[in-house]
Amino acid sequence: MTETLTIRDNRTGRDYEIPIADGTIRAADLKQITVDGEPGLATYDPGFVNTASCRSAITYIDGDAGVLEYRGYPIEQLAESSSFLEVSYLLLNGELPTSDQLGQWTHDVTMHTFLHENIKTFMEGFRYDAHPMGMTMAAVAALSTFYPDATDIRDPDNRKLQITRLIAKMPTIGAYVFRHGQGKPYVYPDNELSYVERFLAMLFQMSERKYNADPRLSKALEVLFILHADHEQNCSANAVRSVGSSGVDPYSAVAAGVGALYGPLHGGANEAVLRMLRRIGDVSNIPDFIEGVKGGKERLMGFGHRVYKNYDPRAKIIKKAADDVFAVTGVNPLLKIAVELEKIALEDDYFVSRKLYPNVDFYSGLIYEALEFPPEMFTVLFAIGRMPGWLAQWEELVNDKEQKIARPKQIYTGSRSRDFVPVADR
Repeated sequence: MTETLTIRDNRTGRDYEIPIADGTIRAADLKQITVDGEPGLATYDPGFVNTASCRSAITYIDGDAGVLEYRGYPIEQLAESSSFLEVSYLLLNGELPTSDQLGQWTHDVTMHTFLHENIKTFMEGFRYDAHPMGMTMAAVAALSTFYPDATDIRDPDNRKLQITRLIAKMPTIGAYVFRHGQGKPYVYPDNELSYVERFLAMLFQMSERKYNADPRLSKALEVLFILHADHEQNCSANAVRSVGSSGVDPYSAVAAGVGALYGPLHGGANEAVLRMLRRIGDVSNIPDFIEGVKGGKERLMGFGHRVYKNYDPRAKIIKKAADDVFAVTGVNPLLKIAVELEKIALEDDYFVSRKLYPNVDFYSGLIYEALEFPPEMFTVLFAIGRMPGWLAQWEELVNDKEQKIARPKQIYTGSRSRDFVPVADR
């Protein structure tokens, strides 16, 4: 039997029966509810807090239970057993690759890691202190001018080629951005290395003929990339879909995602955690800080999430990765403050009752800092990890026959029907 919702309009006394599907009603079905020929009802939902903009088979989140799955696979299993390229394949294709498929996918990505030399020249035009995310966003958008064939988004093989290019070139862009800020020469990709090892070599290689990263650091960074690979309809995924709905090439659509991630409310939260921990300064200052949070004088960064009302599953995995990193680099003094702050907050009814649990940003900044990344690079690393998710969302959008160009309604609150007054009479 079809499920329906009966709505009574108390203005007219009329009843309307609205179909329910997948726990939702179609906003367009509300347009039939009208009075005296006025436009039909619409929903007002700033930030899309209770509006589904698409159907998606990519990522499942149960915020109350603290569940995150990529294509049905728990994030805990993928972080433990998969490589980043394997997870990327899963997100893009819906299934884990066979050995042969993974080998071919790895080969294809490896063959596209180099950037056109003009991109290097383009990057050299930025000031020495240019923000890495501004440079990254510009470089990703600029790629569309190097691959004009990318505009043919209806060709599946062409889409696959552009997707491969983007996933392959993002670490190279990130490394070039990092080296630019340090005034160091760019390092070309070493295609004998794995995806993450190659990235670390491009970041940190100096005079040595070959750079070999500590496998524990490589694994920790790979885990972070996997944890960031997708997260349902977040701000940047929504930006990619919204811009992509115009039919633009994937480079331009993804550049919009980078821009959204640039914002401190999205990609910059882990840097805010570090600032908070430094401000606390010592474990002995935590009780006063906690009281400041309760009194509205301080903000507890890295706790709570728009979706999760339980412990963010990614935070548990990152906490273990932090231990592995600090075994190599030495313990960051801020870690002691973070662990004690987490312990106290999780035992305090004030935070527990508000479902404020650690999220993915609480420990990730500590790891990035231990790996010697400046805070302004944190979001670039996030963007590299998020690339397969953005592209999977874009690919799904292109193939979704229900999708239209994004055009939200508005509630107009301005003046109406005003007569123009010449400037001399104003």
